[in-house]
Amino acid sequence: MSPLDTIAREKQGDRSGPGFRSLLAQRPHLTLTAVGLAVEAVPLIRIAVGHGTPTWVYSAGAISHRYRMMATALSATGLDVRIHYALKANDALAVVTLLARQGAGADVVSDGERRIARQAGIAAKDIMFSGVGKTEAELRAALADGTGQINVESGEELAMLSGIARSMGVTARVALRVNPDVDAGTHEKITTGLAENKFGIPAADAVALYSHAAALPGISPVGLAVHIGSQITSLAPYRAAYGVLAELVQAIRAAGHTVTALDCGGGLGISYEDEEPPTPQAFASVLKETLGGLDVKLAIEPGRWIVGPAGLLLTRVVMQKQGEQRRFVILDAAMNDLLRPSLYGAWHGILPITPARWRAALSPADVVGPVCESGDTFATARPLPDLPAGEVVALLDTGAYGAVMSSTYNARPLAAQVMVSGTVDAVIRQRQSFEAMRASDVLPPWLGPLLPPPRH
Repeated sequence: MSPLDTIAREKQGDRSGPGFRSLLAQRPHLTLTAVGLAVEAVPLIRIAVGHGTPTWVYSAGAISHRYRMMATALSATGLDVRIHYALKANDALAVVTLLARQGAGADVVSDGERRIARQAGIAAKDIMFSGVGKTEAELRAALADGTGQINVESGEELAMLSGIARSMGVTARVALRVNPDVDAGTHEKITTGLAENKFGIPAADAVALYSHAAALPGISPVGLAVHIGSQITSLAPYRAAYGVLAELVQAIRAAGHTVTALDCGGGLGISYEDEEPPTPQAFASVLKETLGGLDVKLAIEPGRWIVGPAGLLLTRVVMQKQGEQRRFVILDAAMNDLLRPSLYGAWHGILPITPARWRAALSPADVVGPVCESGDTFATARPLPDLPAGEVVALLDTGAYGAVMSSTYNARPLAAQVMVSGTVDAVIRQRQSFEAMRASDVLPPWLGPLLPPPRH
């Protein structure tokens, strides 16, 4: 069986997924050339040899193209709407800077992300600070910098923010994040809009809390926010959530208050396997249909949709191991690099970069990493060619929630990150050295100085 013209569908513990050619066709920034798989015009073998593996590789062209697709769709509605890139998806300074120069604002969920956005050239007024557990120090820093909007998630946070703003002699522009109790139909670990989730204020409490906010010192309520989850592949949840927002805007205005802004969240899904998420145009039409008549400024927070398909994880085969019943392909990347398969059971396409491997026969293989966890598995029973030691493969669609979720588990330094633009590539984050990884370690006084290792 050849992967060039088949879509494997045999279920053997893992979704086999589309064949190699189908995966390639859906990702226009990838091409198969005579020297192998390339990102834009840069052969991946050049990156593997020049920078080593594992390495994250991002297409600047794909990121820019996807941003412009979304911006164009929103502009066509005639609405006053701004894209605020969600740094949680990928906070590499080069990625954020690229988007800032396209015109993006930022959605951040920590002081660290806020500082990265500012480093990337995003104005403080164009930053929205979200998150359920902002600390006093984070809020003080955001207010001192003039952050444009703080999305408050509870009455308790509102009271804390009022006290901080009053003590600083400033006024915080606030949106109340509403929990609309809408099922986004996504994985339970990335849904955020159900009543059982930790996020947001119950919709039934929003009008009263908005009135309370309007009376608090140091607080200027400007609108509402909502975010119902991630990797959403249907418009129905958005339509339901935005319907709740529209009703609340009318109710708040009827109570005598002003609403000038709505943060509509993000979460629009991408096609990892065979999902068919809505187009930007379809998403924009729902915004106009549900919120277009409210005379408010709108914001959306895409992250994954912009950067997810633009990235891949380049990794080398350490060895193949034939078990009693299964073939194992052991990579030099692991769950500490790409956590999504272990955490969510997520599916990622896997492409060999050598053309000859695209023409070879396929057989099921479990693709695993070297970490000492059974969960260190990228795919099971995935139809793949023979992949001897030294072969390089690409794990697709890792531009979002890849590098940002990496760790140094098993004392494995963080992988390098490379960005490609046309015919050139550049390191945007150096591979972490062992020394840098351990630089913050110190011994307590009672252990005395570090001794040299024994000779034998």
